[in-house]
Amino acid sequence: MEWLLQRCHKEAFCHSVMRTVLLMSCLLLVLSVSMYPGLRSIGIQLHSALTGSYIPGHHSLLLINSPNEQAAKDIGRAIMERRLAASINILSRTSTMYYWKGEIQDASEILMLVKTKTSRIQEVVDYVRSVHPYANPEVLSFLWRTAVWLT
Repeated sequence: MEWLLQRCHKEAFCHSVMRTVLLMSCLLLVLSVSMYPGLRSIGIQLHSALTGSYIPGHHSLLLINSPNEQAAKDIGRAIMERRLAASINILSRTSTMYYWKGEIQDASEILMLVKTKTSRIQEVVDYVRSVHPYANPEVLSFLWRTAVWLT
């Protein structure tokens, strides 16, 4: 009888150790996924797809100057028609100073705020360069990570 009790005690101990090892392995996996950006991103996307609770992503804000309001509207509308941005704000009459051909220029311009996915920046830049009236249009981008809640 004593032998049977010792064996049961050893098995319970083994099961306890196995549970602890399994728990530690799971914890290590969770920490690894949360620490590694690529795996974390995949985990967030899977969570989003399974739960439908939010849409994670990397988003950018592009600042683009145009010489006049009509050029800004034309470029903005074309960007939207190509679905390269979520939205665009056109701010009228900004005062701009810049160097051009070795001299300081002073002009008024129209500023466009283009909100897009970071993965689409290059498409937007390539398109803007192809249609912009400036020889070297300025496109500045700012990146942020966010989750857009759908509730």
